[in-house]
Amino acid sequence: MPKIRFHKLAAIVVLIGFAAWMATGEFSSVGSVAANKAKAAEVEGKAPDASKPKTAEAEPKATLRTVAVVTPPRKTYARAIRISGLTEADKRAVLATRVAGVIDKLPVKQGDHVKSGDLVLMLAAEEKISMVDNAKQLVAQRRAELDAAERLAKTGNLPKLQLDTARSNLTQAQSQLDTAQAELDRNEVKAPFDGVIDRVPVELGSSVMQGGEVATILKLDPVIARGEISERDLGYLKIGDKASVRLVSGQTVEGTVRYISRDASSATRTFRVEIAIPNADGSVPAGMTAEIQLSALPTDAVLLPRSVVTLGDKGDLGIRAVGKDNKVAFFPIDLVDDTPTGLVLGGIPADARIIVAGQELVKEGDEVKPVEADQATINKLIGDATAGTQ
Repeated sequence: MPKIRFHKLAAIVVLIGFAAWMATGEFSSVGSVAANKAKAAEVEGKAPDASKPKTAEAEPKATLRTVAVVTPPRKTYARAIRISGLTEADKRAVLATRVAGVIDKLPVKQGDHVKSGDLVLMLAAEEKISMVDNAKQLVAQRRAELDAAERLAKTGNLPKLQLDTARSNLTQAQSQLDTAQAELDRNEVKAPFDGVIDRVPVELGSSVMQGGEVATILKLDPVIARGEISERDLGYLKIGDKASVRLVSGQTVEGTVRYISRDASSATRTFRVEIAIPNADGSVPAGMTAEIQLSALPTDAVLLPRSVVTLGDKGDLGIRAVGKDNKVAFFPIDLVDDTPTGLVLGGIPADARIIVAGQELVKEGDEVKPVEADQATINKLIGDATAGTQ
């Protein structure tokens, strides 16, 4: 009974509290508080909601890239073709005996200079020398007989038949002398041309077989510098062109082109070229490594630092330049020469403004802002390129 009274009392208290809350009217503002705050924010000029999309701002216009350009002076340069090569003798002969025998005379040694026809070696030939002497005496006798027969024939005291016989005897004797002399000559080895004895592999008194090597002779004036040029450079070269040859020893000599092959090597597709170098004092030996610089036909070109050369879209070497519309263009180059002060380049239009700084940051078709490069910048580029080659 007391519990029932307590529950009833609690219910009455709750009912009285709810009635009091209803009387205040606060229930009507629960859903409008946020709206009232938003309206107040609009009055004060504040954004009602951070999630509301913002108005897009206008993007600034892209700026043009600045590049340094130069219009270099054009000159006529001799095209330089550089190839590796080797010096060799103009002529080389390995001398050998024509008969077997024992060396009786050996008047030369390695390093001797000889003239054409000089005796290099002689084999012992006592019997052959005797045969030559006998043949000479017989010729003298037959000539005396013919002289006597001709005197008698003039006076009419000798028949014509005997005169003809005397003439025939002299001819036969002369033939025998020529044969004997030829046999003797086969025992001799003589220099076939002016040159220097490079090798003598035999000694005086030694025996040699027929065809045995007895000496090597070289003709070193002129000495020849030999190299191979590419098929691309073949059209720029002709007989008589000047050439500079730098030997591995550091010596530099001048010569002229005397031969250009017209048959390319099947393996390398290159053409043999020979440079004749005057060598009267024999200072240039055969077999020395050399760098050959050929001066070919002159061409119109410009001198530029190495740093201007770049790769095009197709992978070919060239330069980038700025046209009249301030757009970048690419021009393939023709390398005329590679000098210590820069590259001599052909194939560039006369009015091209060549980019010397910033060419790697632009590509063909880009619009750029060109500014003329000052001489100090150009000198620095050339100086850096020169330092890079040292």
